[in-house]
Amino acid sequence: MSAANTLMTALQARLGGDATLMGLTGNRAPVDRLLDRTALPLIVWGEMETRDASTASEPGEEHLFSLAVWSDAEGRRVAEEIAARIKFLTHDAALVLPGHALVSLFHRSTRTRREPKSKRFVAEVFFRAVTEPNP
Repeated sequence: MSAANTLMTALQARLGGDATLMGLTGNRAPVDRLLDRTALPLIVWGEMETRDASTASEPGEEHLFSLAVWSDAEGRRVAEEIAARIKFLTHDAALVLPGHALVSLFHRSTRTRREPKSKRFVAEVFFRAVTEPNP
C-alpha cells in the first residue's frame, strides 16, 4: 500500500498544528482546493506524484508534491512568508508515518508568481519525500 496518503496526513497535522503558520493564514489549515469565495491567504495541496523507488533489496517510494500559498495582499511578501514557514516546518522533518518509514523529506524549490486574471499572488512550494514500508 502506498505511503502517499499517510504522508499527506502527517504533513497536514504538522502544518495545521503550528501556531505561527495558523496565525499567518488566519487559522486556516491546508485544503484540497481553492474556492472562489475562500478567504485568503490560504494553503492548497497541489499535485502529488508517487513513483517506485525500490532498490534491489528494499521496497520504496518517491513522492514529489507541492503546496500552493494563495494571497490577495498587495505584493508577494505574504505568500513568501507563508511559503518560508512551510519550508521550515517540513524540510528534513522527522514525521511518523504509521506502517511506513520516512527516509527523507526535502524542499526542492519555491516559485512565486502573480495570476494574470485574479491578480492574486501564489507561491508554490515543491518537495521530495522517500518512504519505505515498515516490516
